[in-house]
Amino acid sequence: MTTVTEAPPGSVPDSVRESALATPRGVRSRRRMSLSATIAASVVGLIVLVAVLGPFLVGDPNVGDPAQRLLAAGTHGHLLGTDGQGRDVFARLVDGTRLSLLAGLVPVLFAAAVGTTLGVTAGLSGRWGHRLIMRTLDVFYAFPAVLLAIAIAAALGSGISNSIIALAVILVPPVARVAETETGRLVDLDYMEAARASGATRGAIALRQVLPNVAPPVVVYCTALIGLSIVYAAGLSFLGLGVSPPTAEWGLMVSDHTQYIYTAPFLAAIPALAILVASVAFNVLGDGLRDLLDVRGEARA
Repeated sequence: MTTVTEAPPGSVPDSVRESALATPRGVRSRRRMSLSATIAASVVGLIVLVAVLGPFLVGDPNVGDPAQRLLAAGTHGHLLGTDGQGRDVFARLVDGTRLSLLAGLVPVLFAAAVGTTLGVTAGLSGRWGHRLIMRTLDVFYAFPAVLLAIAIAAALGSGISNSIIALAVILVPPVARVAETETGRLVDLDYMEAARASGATRGAIALRQVLPNVAPPVVVYCTALIGLSIVYAAGLSFLGLGVSPPTAEWGLMVSDHTQYIYTAPFLAAIPALAILVASVAFNVLGDGLRDLLDVRGEARA
């Protein structure tokens, strides 16, 4: 018979015992990115790499040969075939990655900065300050986001800059709502009361106590918004409110190729698939960051 002997109390250091109790297996596993999130991060990294190196990987995407129009994918010298003007589809897809990523990333960065500032300010303000900020932002919720983006882009005119402005405007309110909700969850916690009792200013509290806890959920939310912004930007270009021809951009490529949907359906399917892959990759990456950053955990003092 085997006898189990307990280890003497002094044989296991207290720090080791506390560490084991503080980091159970569930927490450690939750802080690892899942396989799907890792794959999504790789896809996002590849998209960024293509956007940066695109001009060096392919030739001029606007040069075409009418004699070689509508070549099938896999034709020698044309990996994805050619469009109705004899332009190489692969070259235009690679070159369009830069504008599509730009139209997805820049509006979200702007919305993250402005929305977080407004949300935290509203959460830390008094009753009237909170109402003024949040009720003003609620006005934007009276309109469907897509229709509001179309209206703003149409009023400003076509162009990538105006498309980015339109998308930034519609993305600020939801980001501000996330930041305000998280700030409201923090204001009554003990360490916030201690910070106020110590005489810390509202600005110092916002920077030192609030932002470190608000940032993770905002980052997670904004990562998923990048995919949505790419879809919205492609939609504006499809409607003629984004970039202008002959500039290569995924949404504009879909629009240009719809006239060949019956004779060469792959032309519209290729950029549409790129939009889908980018959108899904950013959404899955956002889910992975949510688990990695443990945004559902307790606030950190």
